[in-house]
Amino acid sequence: MEEIREKKIVVIGGGTGLSVILRGLKKKNIDLTAIVTVADDGGSSGKLREEFNMLPPGDIRNVLISLANTEPLLEQLLQYRFRYGEGLVGHNLGNLLIAALQEITGDFVLAIKELSRVLAVEGQVLPATLQKVTLSAEYEDGTVITGESNIPQVGKKINRVFISPGDVSPLDEAVIALQQADAILIGPGSLYTSIIPNLLVDNIKKTILSAKGKVIYISNVMTQPGETDNYSVTDHLNAIEKHVGERFIQYVIINEGTISDKVIEQYRLEDSFPVLVNKDLLEQRGYQVIADNFVNYHTYLRHDADKLADLIMKLF
Repeated sequence: MEEIREKKIVVIGGGTGLSVILRGLKKKNIDLTAIVTVADDGGSSGKLREEFNMLPPGDIRNVLISLANTEPLLEQLLQYRFRYGEGLVGHNLGNLLIAALQEITGDFVLAIKELSRVLAVEGQVLPATLQKVTLSAEYEDGTVITGESNIPQVGKKINRVFISPGDVSPLDEAVIALQQADAILIGPGSLYTSIIPNLLVDNIKKTILSAKGKVIYISNVMTQPGETDNYSVTDHLNAIEKHVGERFIQYVIINEGTISDKVIEQYRLEDSFPVLVNKDLLEQRGYQVIADNFVNYHTYLRHDADKLADLIMKLF
């Protein structure tokens, strides 16, 4: 009997959204790769980026932890942020470990692989590029602001984002993973600061456009203040495909579940609101739309990682 090949899935993004999805996918019998943005310049990551001349480790750390098979205490330890201590305050222990491993191995990717081995990570975690990039945004009024952490603070509608330098090369392993992928998942996550920066790496964009795998967009449930105020699912897709230059997404996964008034009020206080869902318009534009109740609420609203993972497996 012919052996069934493990399906290869690549997930692209950064931040909390990507980590949540990976917690469900890691339980499946798949070959899993996460390609993570390296545009972060705020907080602990920003400080280490400048002081150690390294790529920002924060999003990488979150993804590693989400894919790890570790005791809860170890996860808590890796996410621990120092509140006291000269030179330590604000730093995250997991970020410091990655910085130390880079110093020991002399290589950022090797540092990630070594930490992955220690944490028994399911799959591989790859930076989109090994070159340091700066993310900038141009707003509809022509204003330009530089720095990923500054972009959501301006409070204006974003026209486009771009990286400097603009001709960075992707990690070879990331390109190979995309070429071999049976499915490429984009999102959820911060649209302009976590998702799109990966697609601005030129050969990553070209590889996705020519890839044989299904391309699936998982929509955010709530808007992000300063980035996607008043955005619908269609607005998110328009922004992604505008930056890539053509239509390339086939499937769109949207939440159709009810969000309680209490939760909506909690998010309203942070100027965040449910992403507007226009299912009929999406279908008219040719997307294959999958709608269901995909959210859980425990202190914060999050995607149901297990339900999404089950759905993605059914698409094969």
